[in-house]
Formats: sequence, structure tokens, C-alpha cells
Amino acid sequence: MPRPYSATIERLKSAGLRPTRQRLALARLLFDQGDRHLTAEQLHAEAAAERVPVSLATVYNTLHQFTDAGLLREVVVETGRSYFDTNIEAHSHFFHQDSGRLEDISEGQVALRSVPAAPPGTQITSVDIIIRLSSETK
Repeated sequence: MPRPYSATIERLKSAGLRPTRQRLALARLLFDQGDRHLTAEQLHAEAAAERVPVSLATVYNTLHQFTDAGLLREVVVETGRSYFDTNIEAHSHFFHQDSGRLEDISEGQVALRSVPAAPPGTQITSVDIIIRLSSETK
């Protein structure tokens, strides 16, 4: 019989991360609900609601560790405001400025015809497209 949380433990180990109690608890909150976008503050609030004793600083550190390990994708929507996306496949986003909600755009709905050449000594590693939305005003 598999151990509880064995899939989450294996996911962390496969990414080269030791499955500490805090990492395991945060990973379960992040990944057990399908693809989603969360800020560190939202994850911290979820952890508090589940009675996971973790500081906001630890949540930030863990999110960055998960991102560096390839488990998450950080989406910076504006200076000082990042979301962490559990869908690490290449895709674009709608950002609802009024509500602060980030939404995936289905693959193939955004077409990029060309990208300028990278400056000498650099290479393009990714292209992120965020389409900003606001409510219509009359």
C-alpha cells in the first residue's frame, strides 16, 4: 500500500528537493488542486487555514525553490507582483487588472510571428506574453 502523499514526496525528490515537512505541506496545497495561479500571500493564507505552521518568508523561499527546480513557473505581472503557476508548459496569460486574477490562454490562441535577435553574447530562453484586461467603462 502506498504511503500517504507518496506522489508528492516523489515529485519533490525527482526535482532534487528534500521533502521536508513544510515543503511537503506547501506542495500538497499547490499541486493537489490542478493547475492554478497563486501569490505567496494566497498560499500563506491557505496554509494558515489548513493549520500549516509556516511563515510568509518560508512560503516565499519555498516557492522560489520550487521555481528553480522546475516545479513552478513565476509570472511577474507588474513590479513587485508575482504569481506562481503550477502549469509549467509554455503558455500565455490574461491578467485581469481589476480583480488581480491571472488566467491561462489556451495554446494556439496567441500567434507570435517573429522575435528580434538576441544581443551578442545572450540567448533567448523564453517569451512570456501577458494580455492585460480591464473592465469596459462607458
